Amino acid sequence: MDDVEQVELRFDHAARAAQTHTNLSAIRQGSAGLWVAGDETATFEHLTWLGDHFGDQRTFPLADYVELPAGPEDEADIEGLARANGYLWLVGSHSLKRKKVKSKDPEKAADRLATVVREENRFILTRLPLHDETPGPGTILAGRDNLTTHMRDDRHLAPFLELPGKDNGLDVEGIAVVSERIYLGLRGPVLRGWAVLLELRLEEAGRSRLRLREPYRKHFLDLGGLGVRDLCPDGDSLLILAGPTMDLDGPVRIVRWRPGTRQGVVPEGELETVIELPYGVKSDHPEGLALLDDGRIMVVYDSPSPARITPAGGVLADVFTI
Repeated sequence: MDDVEQVELRFDHAARAAQTHTNLSAIRQGSAGLWVAGDETATFEHLTWLGDHFGDQRTFPLADYVELPAGPEDEADIEGLARANGYLWLVGSHSLKRKKVKSKDPEKAADRLATVVREENRFILTRLPLHDETPGPGTILAGRDNLTTHMRDDRHLAPFLELPGKDNGLDVEGIAVVSERIYLGLRGPVLRGWAVLLELRLEEAGRSRLRLREPYRKHFLDLGGLGVRDLCPDGDSLLILAGPTMDLDGPVRIVRWRPGTRQGVVPEGELETVIELPYGVKSDHPEGLALLDDGRIMVVYDSPSPARITPAGGVLADVFTI
């Protein structure tokens, strides 16, 4: 294992009550701290570096900056953050979800497993301008023109639009912006072991809306059966957090890929494994990564183990020197 340190991300009482600190799904470095998001709310957060931990949390309701399809209260399942060219980007999972089994009654359990829910706030891609690390009113790709409406005739992705994300259905879990290219990493579907990345170019469409400037491009990466759990730019390359698409603990690794000028398949030989990450049993699932200014990589975890929860109400992230 490469050198690893731990740093505390300390959240306020409201965020802890909403369990944001135990459901972290996305992270990016800002000029004075971190932008983070959890997947159980419709907010995003900023944490400032205070010398020995990240804290002084500021919470930003997403509905204050864009018009959410289902209103301000429904969760947005934010799964990716990007910060580039003076903007902060946030992407929802674009996934359906199957009800969790909660009852020991076999009939009720079976009924829940047969129930699939669509939540419109999950189907969003937003861009917010940043001024001194403070967001302003933004633009959004959502509603009747959300990304999945462009996939209905896609020969690879259309068959998976009606499947829940954790059933290998469509599930966006990472975003990276390089110049004018927006890359979205899919946790699912994984097609016979090949993961999918989408490459988008967007333009403003009036009334604070975004739209596709041209058809999206697809890239298929041989991640050995793993899906994409997060993305992060590293110069002209992308760092890919690769992990299970289904409800499994591991394996999890960070892979480097240098995008080419054409879409198509990317064999294993064109990918570099940067680091194999630790993971727990039913806990400590690597879920978000950020490349720090000093070249180290920060990783945050969903379902953190009790050892990661600090007395001050924070959670420990790992910082790897590679």
